Amino acid sequence: MMKIPVMFYVALTTMLLVAITIAVAMDMSFNWVFLLTCIGQLLVLIMVYRVLKDNYTTDKTFEDFYEDHPIGRIENYR
Repeated sequence: MMKIPVMFYVALTTMLLVAITIAVAMDMSFNWVFLLTCIGQLLVLIMVYRVLKDNYTTDKTFEDFYEDHPIGRIENYR
């Protein structure tokens, strides 16, 4: 079975929740908005589970601060 990347779940959940917001703004039927909201809540749970169980490792530590703004290490600026 092919492993689906974790970012797929994040993108899918985000797109669905944005679609719900657009549907509400366009005064879509309550039944559809409610259904999409229930599906969105299920997708949020699946997304959180997949993100937490993902086998992701990094060599960064709290000493590195933010990746785009390292502090205290000269070698990061080269």
